[in-house]
Amino acid sequence: MRLVAARALAALSPVIYEPVVRAALAEDFGLGGDITSDATIPAETHARGSLIARRPGVLAGVDAALFTFRVLDPQARVEVFARDGEGVDAGSAIATVSARARALLGAERTALNLLSHLSGIATATARYVEACGNARCSIVETRKTLPGLRALEKYAVRAGGGANHRLRLDDAMLIKDNHIAIAGGIGRALEAARAHAGHLVKIEIEVDSLGQLDEVLACAGGVNCILLDNFSVSDLHEAVRRVAGRAKLEASGGITLENVASVAASGVDIISVGALTHSVIALDIGLDVEPG
Repeated sequence: MRLVAARALAALSPVIYEPVVRAALAEDFGLGGDITSDATIPAETHARGSLIARRPGVLAGVDAALFTFRVLDPQARVEVFARDGEGVDAGSAIATVSARARALLGAERTALNLLSHLSGIATATARYVEACGNARCSIVETRKTLPGLRALEKYAVRAGGGANHRLRLDDAMLIKDNHIAIAGGIGRALEAARAHAGHLVKIEIEVDSLGQLDEVLACAGGVNCILLDNFSVSDLHEAVRRVAGRAKLEASGGITLENVASVAASGVDIISVGALTHSVIALDIGLDVEPG
């Protein structure tokens, strides 16, 4: 069955992916360039390449992949058949590129690395979203992303129908167990966070037991969100009952495709899954080339 992303997707700005593409090409070309293609293919030769999905999945990174070819051949012509956030079947054509053959081959690996990796994230996210059924909760990733690729990976989660957790350390406060231990307890950590936070900064705190949850609820001022770390499903239900809508609830830790439906049914608002980015399997996508 073809996976389909669950929400409208705003296009990723080239400002985000251009530096990543250029850095990846520079890494691959080194100082000498593609010496194999330069040796075996005349400079004036043109070719046509087709990006083909080898497995079914949800796409992310199409524009970034196509930009890779345009960097090496600004005159490259592309035809796009499937966009980010769309499901594809095995054998589906995603796009074709007509360009100088040296450029086509030189960009191939960088383009496929980005497209396959990001589409793997989008596909995994779509599977989690689908597994949740009609539950009214969001599937989000964490900050367990590859250095330099966070914005692209979080975009890929959106392409799969998920939502995003905080992007960086500076856009929201997340008080975790180590903060609590060093600060001297939940109350002190929350008091210090509220004193420091600007009026637009949200505060989330992590708890690992119902007892800690009660400590948070007893603190004056409350919080925006509470992260329930490695709670059993029965404790998730109890946490939802105790909080009674006074804060958003995020379930995290040990979430799999096998148990995500039961976690979602507990009534939590958010389910965070680190595996969406830190151990995702790339979607198998290839480039079939012919003289053009």
